[in-house]
Amino acid sequence: MTITDDALPRQKISVCSKQLCLFLSQYASWLLGCGATCIRLETNVKRIAAAYGYTAELTIMPRHINITVALEGSDDVFTSMTAVRATAINFDMNTRLSSLSWKISDHNLCLDDARRLFDNIIRPRKRNEWALISIVSVANAAFCRLFGGDFIAMAIVFSATFAGFMFKQLLLRRGVDVRLTVIFCAFVSSVLGATGVLFALGTTPNIALATSVLYLVPGIPFINSFSDMLYRHYICAFSRFVDALVLTCCLSIGLCAGMMMMNVGMF
Repeated sequence: MTITDDALPRQKISVCSKQLCLFLSQYASWLLGCGATCIRLETNVKRIAAAYGYTAELTIMPRHINITVALEGSDDVFTSMTAVRATAINFDMNTRLSSLSWKISDHNLCLDDARRLFDNIIRPRKRNEWALISIVSVANAAFCRLFGGDFIAMAIVFSATFAGFMFKQLLLRRGVDVRLTVIFCAFVSSVLGATGVLFALGTTPNIALATSVLYLVPGIPFINSFSDMLYRHYICAFSRFVDALVLTCCLSIGLCAGMMMMNVGMF
C-alpha cells in the first residue's frame, strides 16, 4: 500500500479490541526496548488507540508493560501484558516507530497495513560494522581533543576506542552479559590508553587515558531516567538510573583494573 500525503477520509476503522491491544503491546515492547522515554511511549500508544476509536491506559514497569484498550461508549475492553524487548538502544528504530504512530493517525491506516509497516521497522537490517566502529572512534578522539588532548593523545584514544568497541560488538553478539562486556571493554581500552603514559608519548598522555573509555558511559539511560522522573514515572526512572549507575561502576572496575595492570598511578 502506497502512503501519500493526500487528504484521506478520517472515519474510524473498525478493529477488534483484542487485535489492537496485542498490536499495541508489541509496539510498546519494542519502542521502550530501543530506548524511548516513558512519556513518548505513552503518547504514541494513546495516539494509535485514538486513531481506531479506542482509549488506552498503560502501566509501565521496568521489564513489563500492561496495556488496557477500551472502545469509547461500550464495554469492549481488552488487557494485555508483555515483556519489554531486550534490544540495544536504537535511535533509528525509535524514530521510525514514532513516525508509524503519526502515519496511523494521519493516514487512517487499517491495522493490517500498520502491522506490515511495524514488521518492516523491526526487521533486522545489515549495517556496516566497520563504519560504525570508525565513527565511534573518531567521536571519542574528538572528545579527547575537547578536553585538551594533543594529536598523539587523539591517535591513542582512537586506537583504544576502536579495539574496545570492536570487542564490545563481538561479546554482545555472543550473548555475554552487558555488565561483563563493559568491564572487559573498559579494561582493553584503558590498557591501550595507558601506553601514552608508559612510553611518554605526547604532552597529554593522562588525558588520553582518561578519555579512552568515554564511549562506554551510559549517557542515554541517565538522560531517560531524568526524563521519566520529570513525568512522574518514578519506578522506571529509578530502575534506569540504577542500571546506568551499575554500568558506570562496571566501567570504573575495568578502568581501574587496566591501570593497575599497566602500573599507572591513579592519582
